[in-house]
Formats: sequence, structure tokens, C-alpha cells
Amino acid sequence: MAFTKRIAAVTSSVAVLAGIALVAAPSASATSYNGCDWPRVCFYQTQPDWTIGMPDAAYQDVTTSYQDLSSRAYGADWVYNSRNDDRAMIRFTNGGTTYYKCLPPNGTLQFSAASTVTGIRIDAAATC
Repeated sequence: MAFTKRIAAVTSSVAVLAGIALVAAPSASATSYNGCDWPRVCFYQTQPDWTIGMPDAAYQDVTTSYQDLSSRAYGADWVYNSRNDDRAMIRFTNGGTTYYKCLPPNGTLQFSAASTVTGIRIDAAATC
């Protein structure tokens, strides 16, 4: 009888510990890079912003057309795409002409002082 009580007590303790382990286990989460949390496309106005990992603006919605950038993203020097499966199409001007550049998942673009980033479209497609 004492043996049966000990087994019941051990079984009960194991069940409690297993429950605690499940509750205490960390949840799965995506990572970020250079201050750009997943799943965003981040804009950095200057080289120092990029260097210290402090994005000025971020976008995350998949869209069917280009969005004009906010004042915090407009004219950014750096753009990083933290998304794993979606490309970002970046619209920019240079010398008065409008261009479009594809930014693949987990990719980075750097723009020259002669270019002005003006828009973004996030596509549910993984390749450029």
C-alpha cells in the first residue's frame, strides 16, 4: 500500500513538473536584424541610423499598388527587408526619372545621394 502511494505521489509530481516545463518554455518567434523586426521592411534615413540599427520607418502590409512613403521613410539611404517569404518593390527617382528596384527577402538596398526613395509595394512572392 505504501509503495502504491509513493508511485502516485511521484506520478503526480512528474505531471506537475511537466506542466511547468510546458508553461515556462519560450514561444517561437522570428528574429530581427539591424533593429528591423520581422516581418517589416525598414527605412533608415542616414548611414548612422543604419550603423546603429535604428530604422526611421517600417512597412509590413502586402499591397497591390505602391504606397507613397511617409516623411520618415521618404528619401532613405538604406532599406532592409526582414520578411522571409515576401519581396519588396522599392520606387525611387534619380535625375527626374522614376525607377523600380526589387528587394528580396532578408535583403538590403543602399541608395546614393542622387536617388530619392519614394514608394514601396510588398508582394507575396519570394523571388525578384
